[in-house]
Amino acid sequence: MSEWTAIERMDREQMTTLQIERLRAQVARLAERVPFYRERLATAGVRADDIRSLDDIRRIPFTRKDDLRALYPFGLLAVPRGEVLRVHSSSGTTGRPTPIYYSKKDLDNWSELMVRTFEVGGVTKDDIIHNACNYGLLTGGLAYHYGAERMGALCVPMSTGNMEKQLLLLVDLGATVLCSTSAFGLELARAVKAAGIPREKLRLKVGFFGREAWTVEIRDEIEAGLHMRALNCYGLSEMTGPGVAVECLEGGGGMHIAEDHFIPEIVDPKTGEPVSPGTVGELVLTNVTKDASPILRYRTRDLSSLDPSPCKCGRTLVRMARISGRTS
Repeated sequence: MSEWTAIERMDREQMTTLQIERLRAQVARLAERVPFYRERLATAGVRADDIRSLDDIRRIPFTRKDDLRALYPFGLLAVPRGEVLRVHSSSGTTGRPTPIYYSKKDLDNWSELMVRTFEVGGVTKDDIIHNACNYGLLTGGLAYHYGAERMGALCVPMSTGNMEKQLLLLVDLGATVLCSTSAFGLELARAVKAAGIPREKLRLKVGFFGREAWTVEIRDEIEAGLHMRALNCYGLSEMTGPGVAVECLEGGGGMHIAEDHFIPEIVDPKTGEPVSPGTVGELVLTNVTKDASPILRYRTRDLSSLDPSPCKCGRTLVRMARISGRTS
């Protein structure tokens, strides 16, 4: 049994208590260390000692993408520059890239979250993980890589491209796990078919697909072409990257959010007010364990909904629905 089983199966009261404790500590840190948040919190009249329930999170102002751009490059740091070990960034397709920084504590937490992500899909240290995510400023490649190594599994750091070699190593090394975008997974499935690789030559059993929205039809084609389960993953660089949420093998019920690290909300995109469970709205996330560059109440612009009911897999972590679009 995983060392994180107890956390992922906490009853709602225990999880809420843990979230409040971590939220209070994070607010206190940021009020002390980050001028941007010190001013925002003071203007809103929010002090850490005033946070007594999760409803109090609504008193904290939202953080938006434009805020992060205005803080470029180091305005969000909550630790001394010398404690920063790595930087990742969004793609910058809608404006200036927004760098997010990682301390040793952040990298440890992130690799833990990726182990948990793998475990949700039934992966163990005996698996061989074919990592076809890009390595670099985007978070995907290194996230799965360090998660695999922390788990003790063999990682094949393929990245994207060179389809001939992708197929060669998938077969010859006998990978059992695939990590990639859904677009590349679809391309790979079609390449397997075009190359006439028989089913018995592939040992894949599960794949983790993130970074982009994908349809049920794409999932079906990937699963049929690669003869494995395809699981939906959610992450964003502003929080940490992959590891925020992942679909379990029960399937169909959404992605389990690692609530001990991320407090999720769904709000009306126009009013910013909370909506009821099951109602589609904008996903807002607060990272309560991020050390180097934490963000409070980040408006992701992603449209989803939350389901707090327990899952058949035994996890009590709230589930978020597949992203259905973005706010304007």
